[in-house]
Amino acid sequence: MIGRLRGKLAHKSPPWLVIDVNGVGYELEAPMSTFYELPVLGAEVSLFTHYAQKEDSVSLYGFASEVERRLFRDVQRVTGIGAKIALAILSGASVQEFARLVSGGDVTALTRIPGIGKKTAERIVVELRDRAEAIMGGATAMPMAGTPADPLSEATEALQQLGYKPAEAQRMARQAHVDGDPAETIIRKALQSALR
Repeated sequence: MIGRLRGKLAHKSPPWLVIDVNGVGYELEAPMSTFYELPVLGAEVSLFTHYAQKEDSVSLYGFASEVERRLFRDVQRVTGIGAKIALAILSGASVQEFARLVSGGDVTALTRIPGIGKKTAERIVVELRDRAEAIMGGATAMPMAGTPADPLSEATEALQQLGYKPAEAQRMARQAHVDGDPAETIIRKALQSALR
């Protein structure tokens, strides 16, 4: 199993990134919380990974911190939640914010994350409430930095990849956009505003 990768960041286009490890390019899917922390292209990066194998595919997921990876795995234990929704959760809320929503039983805020309906949100609260404190207790991330090329378009595309409809993603990105903001900031603001 692949548990961690360290190499040069060769490509990033949410939710996909490629890390060049000694000439081998590993393609990973990552939540926006990790994209916020990525360095510039060509810089060294180290990510925790989750390897998933199904009948017809093999996937590799990357995370800036062990806490994010643990939450990604924990959330998938909830009935009806797969990798796509787990990534949307990490993209829509920080680990601490998610733990706060779960421990507070805030089903309404959880349903604002793409792919989570009322019943799924209720299952998340019931099944993860006991772990919320443990999730918050270990929530720390590895700091990195980065800036993308076309921030508004990249933010809009990333929001669509997270499950928002094109018109909604465009509206959210435009409302969150401030001149000079990188895509990561626009996405973060748009997702935070969606949780309110």
